[in-house]
Amino acid sequence: MVHKATEDFYAALNQMFAGDIAPMEKVWSHAEDAVYTGPTGGIHTGWANILPIWQEQAGLKLGGKVDAQDVQIVSGGEMAMVSNYEVGGNIVDGKLQQVRLRATNIFRKEDGQWKMIGHHTDMLPWLAKQ
Repeated sequence: MVHKATEDFYAALNQMFAGDIAPMEKVWSHAEDAVYTGPTGGIHTGWANILPIWQEQAGLKLGGKVDAQDVQIVSGGEMAMVSNYEVGGNIVDGKLQQVRLRATNIFRKEDGQWKMIGHHTDMLPWLAKQ
């Protein structure tokens, strides 16, 4: 089921590139111990601080698509860690920008469903703020 949670996250990510944030809200835990350290930089803890980052990125409507490649899953009990590459591209200032990032995703079982509680990637120079 962790594989399905990973697929759902990357489907939500690609929908977010089109400006639709609702799937991202569904795949994430809304807990205060969730952590986001994505391609914009910084460390954001707690859903109340993570959601605005996703909303801001959705507002960019970057388009394009990113897929998980070389997925490695380690799971046990109520926690799972997924390491992979995020590969694809987005449109920035009308130009295709290639994406190839290392990513680590942490999932926790909440009410019988795997929810993302951690997402960490390399930074993208054209998105980085810090």
